[in-house]
Amino acid sequence: MPLRCIHFCPAPVVAGQGCLLPRPLGGLVSDGLDKAARPRQLAAMKTRSPRPGSPRLAARALIVHQDRLLLVNAYPGGVSDLWCAPGGGVEAGASLPDNLVREVAEETGLRISVGDPALVNEFHDPASGFHQVDIYFRCTILHGAISADWRDPEGVVTERRFFARTDLAGIRFKPDSLPAAAWGQGILYDPLEVIVR
Repeated sequence: MPLRCIHFCPAPVVAGQGCLLPRPLGGLVSDGLDKAARPRQLAAMKTRSPRPGSPRLAARALIVHQDRLLLVNAYPGGVSDLWCAPGGGVEAGASLPDNLVREVAEETGLRISVGDPALVNEFHDPASGFHQVDIYFRCTILHGAISADWRDPEGVVTERRFFARTDLAGIRFKPDSLPAAAWGQGILYDPLEVIVR
């Protein structure tokens, strides 16, 4: 049977070409594709450039441990005091949860379990055209602890810390709906806003 994209396009996808639409949930669904063709198709998807102006997709972790939320600062040298949830851009060919497990391990040294989505947040920079969509998932720690000597191999995250909900009033963080998503239930949508640095 032919391979079909997750958008349920009417035409079958030709092995090695892939769907031309963005893949917000990670790729293709197989209807019995020969396993030998899958690596070629995934390689083609990774090398294809996103359409100009397409939003960047990122996955982020809401890790509430002992009623405290884990946040990171990704501004080396104290350039900004803005805190956010750990996570980052997704790589084609891996699921959102798999991307998130990788990003959290890099940024914090923690091994996590990824649960349900809790928040969709969008931000953009009108001057450059940059636009990002973050999907936040509720996560739990499986192994590890925050350590002062942990270093992000990419050198992006320089600080990581757990904050009580009441502590959030004393720091700058984004998005504004972060506490409601972390300590709430269901899934929230935080509309498009201008990027804050």
